[in-house]
Amino acid sequence: MGKALIIGAGGVASVAVHKCCQNAEVFEEICIASRTKSKCDALKEKLEGGRTKITTAQVDADSVEELVALIQKEKPDVVLNLALPYQDLTIMDACLETKTNYVDTANYEPLDTAKFEYKWQWAYREKFEKAGITALLGSGFDPGVTGVFSAYALKHEFDEINYIDILDCNAGDHGYPFATNFNPEINIREVSAKGSYWENGKWVETEPMEIKRVYNFPEVGEKDMYLLHHEELESLGINIPGIKRIRFFMTFGESYLTHLKCLENVGMTSIEPIEFEGKQIVPLQFLKAVLPDPASLGPRTVGKTNIGCIFQGKKDGKEKIYYLYNVCDHQECYKEVGSQAVSYTTGVPAMIGAMMLMNGTWNKPGVYNIEEFDPDPFMEALNKFGLPWRESYTPDLVD
Repeated sequence: MGKALIIGAGGVASVAVHKCCQNAEVFEEICIASRTKSKCDALKEKLEGGRTKITTAQVDADSVEELVALIQKEKPDVVLNLALPYQDLTIMDACLETKTNYVDTANYEPLDTAKFEYKWQWAYREKFEKAGITALLGSGFDPGVTGVFSAYALKHEFDEINYIDILDCNAGDHGYPFATNFNPEINIREVSAKGSYWENGKWVETEPMEIKRVYNFPEVGEKDMYLLHHEELESLGINIPGIKRIRFFMTFGESYLTHLKCLENVGMTSIEPIEFEGKQIVPLQFLKAVLPDPASLGPRTVGKTNIGCIFQGKKDGKEKIYYLYNVCDHQECYKEVGSQAVSYTTGVPAMIGAMMLMNGTWNKPGVYNIEEFDPDPFMEALNKFGLPWRESYTPDLVD
């Protein structure tokens, strides 16, 4: 059917590439591009020989000029951005210049400020409309599937949704005293920032890890979870009618939190440059270099993830509760694609989002968050490609 250009060659990109090759009737060709071409070549070597034609390229995703040249050379139907969130805008600029559809999994954040919000990407709406191309923002799991779940719940279960609690549980054990399950730099910036939630049309800010709850997750059990700021709260607060409050909680073990606090106390999580032996370095970037690569955690991670949304609202004038979630097994993911479940739960929806644009199922020029499209074909694809969803009408609520 067409060709995708995948920018990035980390754990999520590896899963997305595997899934594209499983979906060869849509992804006839893919080009994998990264700053480090050898990583792209390793993915190609692992997967070539099937129906999907795979090529590789070197590109600096900070350079609009290099990106434009690559897109013009490859002529993809869609660019799937699985690089760093700092590079979203340069890749969007290149897609605009070449009039190519765009998909990402995380919203833009400036390199020098630990703050992520959609205003920078939403500012591209009119430009993408005029160019006749689509930018699909946040096609991972959270954000991503959580937005699709919200749109599905509104379409099929509610007349209005008043409360959403997004719960992200990773009960996997990789055996390390401290490691992150996705890019350490992004993970630590996210976790160490102040928390916030959306209530009655405004943000309520909290201190980092200030609000803790214990939740009994299906197939996982009781886990400690903490309220964080997360990007989909911003778009869902606008796009889901009737919302009074949206919160996001993520589970963390005691060892992770203890190590993180120690690293914070000695300055290793700082994003302010310091001088070391005559060179400017960013402590958090140095820490990333010495921590285990998330892409290497697959063979040693055991356990499950459970990510989903608890909705409270009204249907036919009556109060209603509804829980949509997915359970994913780390070792099953590793057997299938050589990756742990955190990368899997992001990489599969990334492929599906690209597919929605490739096959014309979602076709609306402009810049959109994932919940602004019909959720049904995406929900069907989740079941087909490895992330089956489950539902409950009697879940435990978060107080």
